Amino acid sequence: MELKNKTVLVTGSTDGVGRVIAERLGSAGAHVLVHGRDEGRGEDVVAAIEAKGGKAEFLAADLASLAEVRRLAEAVRARTGRLDILINNAGVGTGGESARRQVSADGYELRFAVNYLAGFLLTSELLPLLKASAPARIVNVASAGQQAIDFDDVMLTRGYSGVRAYCQSKLAQILFTLDLAERLKGTGVTVNALHPASYMDTTMVRQAGVTPWSSVETGADAILNLAASPALEGRSGFYFDGQRESRADAQAYDEKARRRLRDLSLELTGQSSTTSREQHS
Repeated sequence: MELKNKTVLVTGSTDGVGRVIAERLGSAGAHVLVHGRDEGRGEDVVAAIEAKGGKAEFLAADLASLAEVRRLAEAVRARTGRLDILINNAGVGTGGESARRQVSADGYELRFAVNYLAGFLLTSELLPLLKASAPARIVNVASAGQQAIDFDDVMLTRGYSGVRAYCQSKLAQILFTLDLAERLKGTGVTVNALHPASYMDTTMVRQAGVTPWSSVETGADAILNLAASPALEGRSGFYFDGQRESRADAQAYDEKARRRLRDLSLELTGQSSTTSREQHS
């Protein structure tokens, strides 16, 4: 994909791999919508992009609140008449061994809410804009750390651990990716997910008490491959490990599990199945 004059939204782009992606997209001529919670850090990224001749704007939102996710989508629609690429990158890590169960503003388990549900809602809200801009791409930044969703206890009220919560939320992203790809056939909008790199040198990894293995540049290469590589044109519904096509946990390929997650997600975000059908038709 030629990036010049394309509009791209990168969630979680004020730090780590998200910032690297935003700056590279800006350098390639894209109009970058930078997202984060901290306005100061956001404006720093915008300034860095503009200093190299790029175009960028900062949009603040806390993805732990579904109301703020909706406001973010509204802000995107207010600022641009097109959206060529959506990169759902924002997330909460495992929190390390001492991680305690936390809830979002809406009362949902925090990692499920931020890592998965926010991206589900944001994508749903922006689908009309993406479809109007087709060919367009959605990239969901997931992880090789995956755990099957326990539909009897999705919010992990029993036997909680930060690692379990993180892995479940990341697999939920992949189920969503494969489900959405089926529903977007023929629209010109593709959606793929990936594990960018193992234990990148990010705040999230260091907070988990893990010594980084990979650079954020390696992860950014993999994400941008899905966002812009000509080789991915028209390809949808895949999971990548870095830049290599791979296989996710078996639950991702269970159609009943994907449908069950979709129905639950619509319920949790207050969307009707009718609205969903209209957005995906």
